[in-house]
Amino acid sequence: MLHLYTSANHSCTQRCILYVFTTQILMTQITQISGHGIPLTGNDIDTDRIIPARFLRCVTFDGLGEKVFADDRSQAQEKHPFDQPQYQNANILVVNNNFGCGSSREHAPQALSKWGIQAIVGESFAEIFFGNCVAIGIPCVTADRDTVQQLQQAIADHPEAPMTVNLETLEVHCGSQVFSVQMNPGAQQMMRSGTWDSCGQLTAQSDQIRATAAQLPYLSWQTN
Repeated sequence: MLHLYTSANHSCTQRCILYVFTTQILMTQITQISGHGIPLTGNDIDTDRIIPARFLRCVTFDGLGEKVFADDRSQAQEKHPFDQPQYQNANILVVNNNFGCGSSREHAPQALSKWGIQAIVGESFAEIFFGNCVAIGIPCVTADRDTVQQLQQAIADHPEAPMTVNLETLEVHCGSQVFSVQMNPGAQQMMRSGTWDSCGQLTAQSDQIRATAAQLPYLSWQTN
């Protein structure tokens, strides 16, 4: 069972999560994410805004966190939420309608993850973006417009308030407030069971994989 919590800085958070993932033998179950929120207002924020195309030439995803919303942040002149000091320890992103639309680039959720985002609450998500988030263990939950706006305002008023996204009760707690959310049942089950984790599934079935490989005629020559 994995519960994710924010830490004093993003590099430490990423190291701690990496340690858990690489030493976990079985599949990683995600049932709740706790930390602090960061509000990002606006509809139809596409993947080119999340990570501009010029940064897609990287060989690995390392370092993409520094470039997330690069153009938006430059235009906002340090007033973008991802630059504001009160949100630098945030790990739960709260967005509006049709977040992650446009190009299907998997670099978008990877960039958010490398910055420190571990869960996203929004009105709706582009389908491919949603799938790419599930594939790397970032749960995306939805709520109606009024609920999302209330949550964004609550975070803006009290950025230090503790926040939790609970995937079992489908509730978001922000300070003393509780908000109901929804999640695709299939994705919810994948998070709770750990089957979102492809590498974890392979590791969990290692004995069966070895047994199958031993029966394959084109591999048997290695043991003769």
